[in-house]
Amino acid sequence: SADGELVQYHYGLTDLVTILFYIFIAIILHAVVQEYALDKINRRLHLSKVKHSKFNESGQLVAFHLTSVIWCLYVVVTEGYISNPRSLWENYPHVYLPFQVKFFYLCQLAYWLHALPELYFQKVRKEEIPRQLRCIALYLVHIAGAYLLNLTRLGLILLLLQYLAEFFFHMARLVYFTDENNEKLFNVWAVVFVVTRLFTLTLYILVIGFGLPRVENQALDPERGNFFSFLFNNILFRMSVLLLVCLFQASVMWRFIHFQLRRWREYWNEQSSRKRAAAAAGTKQQAKPLKRDSGYHENGVVKAENGTSPRTKKLKSP
Repeated sequence: SADGELVQYHYGLTDLVTILFYIFIAIILHAVVQEYALDKINRRLHLSKVKHSKFNESGQLVAFHLTSVIWCLYVVVTEGYISNPRSLWENYPHVYLPFQVKFFYLCQLAYWLHALPELYFQKVRKEEIPRQLRCIALYLVHIAGAYLLNLTRLGLILLLLQYLAEFFFHMARLVYFTDENNEKLFNVWAVVFVVTRLFTLTLYILVIGFGLPRVENQALDPERGNFFSFLFNNILFRMSVLLLVCLFQASVMWRFIHFQLRRWREYWNEQSSRKRAAAAAGTKQQAKPLKRDSGYHENGVVKAENGTSPRTKKLKSP
């Protein structure tokens, strides 16, 4: 306000009405991106049904992740969460939120909830539905958990890292669908993915291992939103949580390494098969016999193989 009063917000049941409103907004924006961007590109590329579905999925997620990365980066910079990492756990619980933080979380929940009816509208194949449902459920659980358990500052940084890696992955898929020989962006995604995993693990260790155990208010107080600090004061519980986090990140990295090894193996097999096909084609061309006449030339006259001149054919009189 004009006199410098800072207005902050808390979550409540009225958030459900706001989320419902922005679900309809997300459905409209989804249709706009599909109609005026993705469908026009699909008509030019003439993709198969499988690639068409994956292209639409990656196109929508590229637009969403790019918008979310820019928006989330603006929020964490203006709120000072990056310049002051101690603010991620200081004064926990963070019950009261600035407007832009609360609005960001509500929009994120609305987007991932709108993805459920979009499975029907986009006519997603049955074999793709379980994978997409798992992805939607994981995002909803993590975002809603950070919002309701007053870990919004930590959740913002984690979402920024996750969306950054996902943006490069889906961007690489779009480039691959337009040109299957261009896989350079997948290498960029691989580097970004590893870096974001390391930052994520470091952030978990910093906040859970060193930050929350030092919070002044260590008593359980659900009315004030204090759910965790008394638990993390117990070193056994704290180490158990860190162990679970490390195991989860290790499993993610293992799947990533397995995927990269399989992709490189397919690439080298394809390259070796191309080289073998090119070598076989060259050998066949060299071994192809030259077409010769039945005789040979000597002084401009064609001789038969026995050395005699070929007999001239007599022309019959009409």
